[in-house]
Amino acid sequence: MRLFVFGLGYAARAIADAAGAPLLATTRDGRDGTLRFDDEAGVRSGLAASTHVLSSVPPDDDGDPVLRLYGDVLGGRWLGYLSSTGVYGDAAGAWVDERAAADRGRRPLRNAADAAWLATGAGVFRLPGIYGPGRSPLERVARGEAHRTGAAGQVFSRIHVADLASGVVAGFSAPPGAYNLADDVPAAQDEVVAYAAALLGLPPPPVIPVEQLSAAARGFHAENRRVANGKAKRVLGWRLRYPDYRAGLRALSAMTSPTAASAAPAPASGVQR
Repeated sequence: MRLFVFGLGYAARAIADAAGAPLLATTRDGRDGTLRFDDEAGVRSGLAASTHVLSSVPPDDDGDPVLRLYGDVLGGRWLGYLSSTGVYGDAAGAWVDERAAADRGRRPLRNAADAAWLATGAGVFRLPGIYGPGRSPLERVARGEAHRTGAAGQVFSRIHVADLASGVVAGFSAPPGAYNLADDVPAAQDEVVAYAAALLGLPPPPVIPVEQLSAAARGFHAENRRVANGKAKRVLGWRLRYPDYRAGLRALSAMTSPTAASAAPAPASGVQR
């Protein structure tokens, strides 16, 4: 097995580490021994020697850049794409699974990319908010950047990056199609950041009403859904190490002091939620 990753960001790097296979990857600038995404000769040569291809690259204004530039040479190998549960749009707090319409998200280009990768026969992994070492409510609370909204009845799903990685690796030997990788317990963001503050021995963050947030943040909070993960458990044999945010944050707090958390930068993800 040889793995080729388009977009070696936070989530994709965790997947590559969990796969434990020879790796070739792209980034925008070719840092850390990766290929530049626009190095067509190098990328095509790397793809020719790869058995598994994973993309975490989000769509741009012209659609999916991986399929646009390299779609003609992706066939004949396992394909995976990191998508978003945002494709389901607002469900008014109801549960959604892979049978729900996936063209209702607030970002039409993401919806279209999700559908385009499904059409290639890829495993499309729909992800909610991702957290993990160096990128969790613990760091945001410690830096004084977290807030509550006071919004009643609004819940989100999330996934620890280690569980995300194990789900995608399980997908290497599974049928193609869409899979939701989310934990078992959707929860209100206010509840999550208050729990993170309690783990750090800090008071709950202040309340900032949704209408006072940025336009992007207001768009995020306009959606309310619970993401079901039963298909991934049944078909992939996937088991969660961190079935809810409490288990995940407790494990992170055991390895992160408030001082370290306040100093640590939040790495950018390869997937936009």
